[in-house]
Amino acid sequence: MALLFRSSLIQSLTKTTRPMWMAMTSTTRRNMSSHNKETDEEFDERWKAYFERPSIDGWDIRQGINHMNRLDLIPEPEIISACLQACRRVNDHSLAVRYLETIRYKSNAISKQVWPWILQEIRPTLDKIGVATPEDLGYDKPELALKSVDDM
Repeated sequence: MALLFRSSLIQSLTKTTRPMWMAMTSTTRRNMSSHNKETDEEFDERWKAYFERPSIDGWDIRQGINHMNRLDLIPEPEIISACLQACRRVNDHSLAVRYLETIRYKSNAISKQVWPWILQEIRPTLDKIGVATPEDLGYDKPELALKSVDDM
């Protein structure tokens, strides 16, 4: 029995290992980053097409929003408008407002001039679909915050 096991082990080892001279002459290379770089325009078009799909649902919208948030970027106003229209198609007003809050928070962390510009660019979409901004809803100020001890 041991002889049978030893002979099958030797056969399997000789089949799976290559001789050293074969390993040294091998010139195969693996390029780990062989994918093409995506331009900004292609990125914008890809995300607009993602949110403009007719079969999109609330889960897909949240998935796209979370993916863009993980990329640590502020999307272009065209992408924001496409996402807001997708929220309207699935009748999810709260998701649209929360998305605007996220954009507002991220843009104010960079500069105080970015959010007014984005708001100016997406205003026609907001008026068309009937979504209010976080400022209009009073979400820009804390509701139940205590007075600061520095102001007393």
